[in-house]
Amino acid sequence: MIARPGAGPLRRLVVLRHAKSARPDGVADHDRPLAGRGRRDAPAAGRALAQADRLPDLALCSTAVRARQTWELASAQWGTPPPVHYDPRLYAAGAPDLLEVVREVPAEIGTLLLVGHNPGLEELVLELAGDALDDTLDRVRVKFPTSAVAVLAWHGTDWRALAPQAALLTAMTVPRGGRR
Repeated sequence: MIARPGAGPLRRLVVLRHAKSARPDGVADHDRPLAGRGRRDAPAAGRALAQADRLPDLALCSTAVRARQTWELASAQWGTPPPVHYDPRLYAAGAPDLLEVVREVPAEIGTLLLVGHNPGLEELVLELAGDALDDTLDRVRVKFPTSAVAVLAWHGTDWRALAPQAALLTAMTVPRGGRR
């Protein structure tokens, strides 16, 4: 069940899957950089967040090169990016581990951005979303592609209270940055 107003302030978890990565020969998975399309799509994701007024108070980002580059290109679209914490636990994490990291976020953070990888991010969105405003939940179930942005909203006194099915999936977009 979704937490109702009065159960605490409105909080938003913005989930951003890293942009399209390259697969250079001899490069370890953790060290893979963004591909050309990823370098175009990541800034588009940043612009989309700014236009939707979904800028975070804090960002948590995987230490993988492609996730870090996605963060850098997306946040460069904002006047003053928020603090970012690079957390190695986000690399290749499943939904339970991602939720554990999110629950450690200080209570004063109202909007949190999580930059990471699939399948964990998709699993997290599906686990947390008790409902959606439109067909966004079905769209996430079908595919959560590179550069996808999902916004989950819920009321809670702090991040430790975030529980499965407690959030409303308010948006899911896949920003693209022009010709490929």
